[in-house]
Formats: sequence, C-alpha cells, structure tokens
Amino acid sequence: MNDMSKLTSDIDVGMITPAPAKSSGSRAKLFTGFFVVIALAGGGYYAYDTLYASKHAITDNAYVGADIAPITPLIPAPVVDVLVSDTQAVKKGDVLVRLDDTDAKLQLAMAQASYEGVIRKVKAYLGNDRSLKAQIAARQADQERAAAQIISAQADYDKTRVDLDRRKTLVDKGSVSGDELTTVQTAFRVAEANLAAARAALEMAVAARESAEGGREANAALIEGVSVENNPEVLAAKASRDQAAVNVERAVIRAPIDGVIAKRQVQVGQRVQPGMTLMNIVPLTDVYVDANYKEGQLTKVRVGQAVELTSDLYGSNVVYRGHITGFSGGTGSAFSLVPAQNATGNWIKVVQRLPVRIALDPAELKDHPLAVGLSMSADIHLAD
Repeated sequence: MNDMSKLTSDIDVGMITPAPAKSSGSRAKLFTGFFVVIALAGGGYYAYDTLYASKHAITDNAYVGADIAPITPLIPAPVVDVLVSDTQAVKKGDVLVRLDDTDAKLQLAMAQASYEGVIRKVKAYLGNDRSLKAQIAARQADQERAAAQIISAQADYDKTRVDLDRRKTLVDKGSVSGDELTTVQTAFRVAEANLAAARAALEMAVAARESAEGGREANAALIEGVSVENNPEVLAAKASRDQAAVNVERAVIRAPIDGVIAKRQVQVGQRVQPGMTLMNIVPLTDVYVDANYKEGQLTKVRVGQAVELTSDLYGSNVVYRGHITGFSGGTGSAFSLVPAQNATGNWIKVVQRLPVRIALDPAELKDHPLAVGLSMSADIHLAD
C-alpha cells in the first residue's frame, strides 16, 4: 500500500513538475510576439509617414467650382424669342435671347434728331459771333458820333453862355432890349439841354457797346477753341445718340463665354428689367477645384505644388493633374452668415478647414468633363 502510494505520488510529481516551465515559455513567446507586432506596426507607420504621408496632403473634402456667368439684360423690354434651353452647349457670341427693340429704335431716332439739332445750334453760335462783332463795330461808331455831338453841343453851350453874360452887362445900360436878352437866355437853355442830351447819348452808346462786347464774349465761350464736332454740346448729344444705338444692339443678348446653359428662367412674352438673371452659363472647360484642408495639413503646402485628383463620377481610374493657384482669405466659418463666436466659457475647439484653389488641365477636362459641385479627392505632392 505504501509502495503503491509512493508510485502514485512519484507519477503525479513527474507529471506536474514540468508544466510550469512549459507555461512560462509560452507566455514569454506570446509577449515576444506581441512586442514584435508592435515594433513592426510602429516601423511600418514610421516608414509610411516618412516615405509617403509626409510627402502628401490628402482630403476628400473637395468640390468642383467655376466662375459662372449670369446672363442679365441691360435694357427693359419684352422678350420676343429664347433660343437656348437648359443643358445646351453654347459658344461665345451665340444669340441667347432677343428682346423687342421698338422702344430702343425710337429712342435712337430721337437722339439722332437731337444730335443734328445741336449741330445746327452750334453753327448758329458761329453766325452769332460774326453778327455780334458787327454790332460791336456799330456801337463803337455810335459812341464816336455821340462824342462828336458832345463837342458840338459844348461849343454851342460855351458860345451862348458868353452871349448871355454880355447881354446881362449891357441890359442895365440900356444897350440891349429885354426881348433880345430873353432870346439869348432861351438859346443858352437850349444849348445846355443839347449838351446834356449829347452826354446821355454818349453814355448810352458806351453801354450798348459794352453790352455787345459782353454778348460776344458769352457766345465765344460756347465756341472758342473747338470745332463744331468737338463742341461740348455736340459731344453730349453724340454720346446720347451712341447710347441709344448701343441699347438697340443690347436687344440681342449673346453668350459672353463658352459653356453650358443652366437654370434658364426666361420665357417668351416676359418683360425683363436690367439686372434680372435670365439664365447662367457654366464654363465646363474652365472649372477648378476648391479643396478644404484641415489647418494642420497646410504647413508645407505652397502655391504651385502639383496635385492629383480623382472624382466620384469617374472613379480612381481617371486621374486629373492640377496645381495649386492660391489660398482662400479665410475659413468657411469666417465667411458664414452667422460667424462663430468663440469668446464663451463653454468653448470647444473645432479644427478649421481652409479652401485651397486648384487649377485643372483643360485637355483633361475636355476628355472627362466635370460639372460644378461634384465631389473630388485631392492629393497634394508636398515634395514638389
């Protein structure tokens, strides 16, 4: 019994004793493998960051944009014809809409008549100048005649005054009768009145000459130094006529750029006003991409760096090659209708994104056109 117990005890001890050694080795191998995996993962991440991630800035928050041309009328008029529809491709100069030009043509006729009338008016200024010059010469002659009359009247006045003085000295001696003295006194008064009238006539002649000279100066201000065609009044009338002619041309609305018609809102019979948007033209061959990068991704991003882009429309098989042309002046939140107010006690930092403008190759866009608003993925090559 004791031998049997001893044997059993020996067997148990033999079976149990090596087990701890085996468990410790497995645990060691497990930890070793775990550390190897961590080391490989860390090395792989380091290699990925060093060889690829540090040389690329990638985002899928990018969208196609374009400088859309809104089509607006420049004159008020009813629409008589609409020649395009949505999704239609147009070339620069193609006729889009025709407006009723009846009013514009009438305004042009009135402006033309006004222009011709002003030319005649300015030519009349030239005729008035010659007439006023002749009037000045006539008034100068009147002034000289009035001056001569003053001299004659002054002589008569002096003579009659001397005669009157003589008669007054002789009348007391009885050498001159009373009738003769009365006659001389009357002659003196007439001579005195004639002298005053001659002086008044001279003043009137001087005033008439000065008036004629002033009229000529005023007329000369309207024509001096310029020809009829360069006269300010003629130029103003000509500008009005040219504006009316331009308004007639504006009754035909043409495409300002190549592109595709979008959001057409105009209909025949509708009366349009200046500034009203009739439709839009999207230049699909001249689109760009605005990629919204996180602020932490832009440390090494510079203007001119190469960018590879893919679209959700064509998938990863079609790669667009572009380059950075600039950065937005602010983040999207800064230009939002209600900008964020972060000066609060419960402030939570939110990573901001800054739009980066990327130009695309027109040749690639011709082969694989993009529409405005499509999603893109952008990969900036930081090493370039």
